[in-house]
Amino acid sequence: MSEIRRLFVTSVFVAAGAFGQTQLNGIGGNLRIIGTDMAVLETQEIRKDLPCTVIPNKPTIGFDLRFHTGYDVQIPLDELEGSENLLTVLMRVTPKGKPDESSFFVQRIRVPKIDPDTKGNAVVSGLVDVGEGDYHVDWLMRDRTERVCSFYWDSEAVLSNKDKDMQLSIASGSVEQAAADQFTAEPPVERAQAQPLNIKLLVNFAPQRAGSAALRPVDTLGMITMMRKLSQEPQFGRFSLVAFNLQEQRVIYRQSAANKIDFPALGEAVQAVQPGAIGVRQLSQKHGETKFLADLIKQEFGSDQPDALIIASPKAWLDEALPEEELKEFADGVDYPVFYMNYNLYPQQMPWKDSISKAVKAFHGTEYNVSRPKELWTAISEMVSRIVKSRRGSVAASFSAR
Repeated sequence: MSEIRRLFVTSVFVAAGAFGQTQLNGIGGNLRIIGTDMAVLETQEIRKDLPCTVIPNKPTIGFDLRFHTGYDVQIPLDELEGSENLLTVLMRVTPKGKPDESSFFVQRIRVPKIDPDTKGNAVVSGLVDVGEGDYHVDWLMRDRTERVCSFYWDSEAVLSNKDKDMQLSIASGSVEQAAADQFTAEPPVERAQAQPLNIKLLVNFAPQRAGSAALRPVDTLGMITMMRKLSQEPQFGRFSLVAFNLQEQRVIYRQSAANKIDFPALGEAVQAVQPGAIGVRQLSQKHGETKFLADLIKQEFGSDQPDALIIASPKAWLDEALPEEELKEFADGVDYPVFYMNYNLYPQQMPWKDSISKAVKAFHGTEYNVSRPKELWTAISEMVSRIVKSRRGSVAASFSAR
């Protein structure tokens, strides 16, 4: 086999069903829902005619000032083997104490033909947006043979004490469809007229949970929202982008010196990422992730001279330390500011410095731990100030040298 899979992750499953759920019209009114599906939801009985494991996602506040919640579900592939199948997910989200205000969402996932000897699990994810409040979720999945998997859980969306003064973009008790496409094109931005800054981005599209074999909707949403906030900064006028996946040890997308980030093209590349699929070449190379990251840093830090280089990534752990002394020697030729935006959904569970942090230290870079909207705003504000100051210093130095 040319490829060995630690866990089979069907990117086709995710692409066909999309990350978000489609909201059914007529909330609280006349909805066209199959009677047997409604009967399953009403019983509140967990069923596994179709074996699956449902993992509810705790509501998390996004950089877009909305709570995002949903689920991940794993299905043994031997339950789906054979000819093509169709999985239908129905989810009902009800604000506590308001049974007449339930919102229904549907998701249809086309399953390709599965060979009988294929092992592992298929992974399907869904995402919806909610405001502050308590909710009850009723969830079911059925296949073409009417086998059903059902699950039920309670969910609480609450702002931390640090964020109590934050004005959310979704009302309390509201349930809304998540963005159908995270990678829509960015509207035009009015840029600074005088010498807009040239920014280079290195973005690691990887799961928040180490060892996860799938990019969940909340993983990509956080990274994309960070990138959008950077792209909307008026002081930034030119963007170079290198998107990569550390687990797969490959660059997935590259864009050079453009006046905006091409999010649709980036989206096509990200949808092809399968962190659980490890090729024979990667497995045969000892400490392959470490070598890949070290080589990537050397190549991208030395290929041009931007006004700043920004790395964005979830926590990245390597089985061997990066060659710090080697990077320090290489860093002598880098005369622009370097920043690391560490996107960490679980700061209390993973408070330690990661491998990229240690690499950035060799370049005397600045690290920002970003898990909440305020932290993102502070990080971008400070970065812009430092980059502008560095740019002015470079211009002044060039004049004095004449």
